[in-house]
Amino acid sequence: MSNNSTKTFQLGQSLWYDNIQRKLLENGDMAAMVANGEIYGVTSNPSIFHNAIGKSKDYDAALIPLAKAGKNAVEIYETLAVDDIQQAADLFQELYIKSEKVDGYVSLEVNPDLANNTAETISEAKRLWALVDRPNLMIKIPATKAGIPAVSAVIAAGINVNVTLIFSLERYQAVMDAYLTGLEERLSAGEPIDGIASVASFFISRVDTNVDNKLAAQIKTGKLDQTAAASLFGKAALANAKLAYQEFKTVFEDQRFSELKAKGAQLQRPLWASTSTKNPDYPDVLYIDELIGPDTVNTVPPNTLVQFNDHGNVALSLETGLPDAGQVFADLEAAGVSIDQVTEELEEAGVQAFSDAFHALLETVETRRQAEV
Repeated sequence: MSNNSTKTFQLGQSLWYDNIQRKLLENGDMAAMVANGEIYGVTSNPSIFHNAIGKSKDYDAALIPLAKAGKNAVEIYETLAVDDIQQAADLFQELYIKSEKVDGYVSLEVNPDLANNTAETISEAKRLWALVDRPNLMIKIPATKAGIPAVSAVIAAGINVNVTLIFSLERYQAVMDAYLTGLEERLSAGEPIDGIASVASFFISRVDTNVDNKLAAQIKTGKLDQTAAASLFGKAALANAKLAYQEFKTVFEDQRFSELKAKGAQLQRPLWASTSTKNPDYPDVLYIDELIGPDTVNTVPPNTLVQFNDHGNVALSLETGLPDAGQVFADLEAAGVSIDQVTEELEEAGVQAFSDAFHALLETVETRRQAEV
């Protein structure tokens, strides 16, 4: 079946589904999407599980016996989540093998409360890897300062990693280095590195939201002329991603990776995350249309995937407008908007949002648990 997802795949980009829910696994919808070439992997996060478990009745049949068996809220959540992840991973098993372990991955995030603790993140990643017990699992680790060394250690342990919440080019360079360091450590220990996969999840739409708000504030206080600012709205996120892709090419075309590649290492593909358009004034598929390029992934929320398959434009777009991309940041600085401040705020807010969603989810599970015991 030909759709925009399959056409995009032919240009070297895999669309992954930024959603998981038991209903989709049980009614055959997700299996159909895989069979039709609409999706090539799945990502999850605490917000997604909060929506799935906390805001539907899909899980009651599984939740009630666990509550009656005396399980606490964390144990119940983990049992439900792991079951979903295992089912989804099994759906993608054939694609995983057929793609030679490039696609067909399902991501599960470590507890977001551990984002600033390296040792506990490593321990949690290993525990979840063993618990899910699927070769096409990716453990999500945030790209915080504490998360970076955890990425190296977890890769060195032979575990696939989705490095999440990347906002700045500087942090992205650290993420790529962490991946390569992990592979080198594993080789030094005499372990094989073929078949280990990693993606670097670079967040998109939130950058525009933050920058646009700052531009609006500059106009409101009279520090910036509205006409001067007009050309900068909605430009930062795409510029950031396009420049990140150039960084990716530089690192993975270098001698350091070539030596690892000779021993079976995979590219750590950039993954464009947070690609639904938050601003109704922008095209609804802006962050897919403009970021299509080889050796990349775009993880797409349900509505955005429907919109893209309906009216998206499939063409190699990731390397268009590169000179302009560099200029955007210079113009923003001149307008009083610091991209370093933006990315720092976004990382902090991203970690907090996932933590809040995780605790809200546990509270919901606890309420349901108490209703049954």
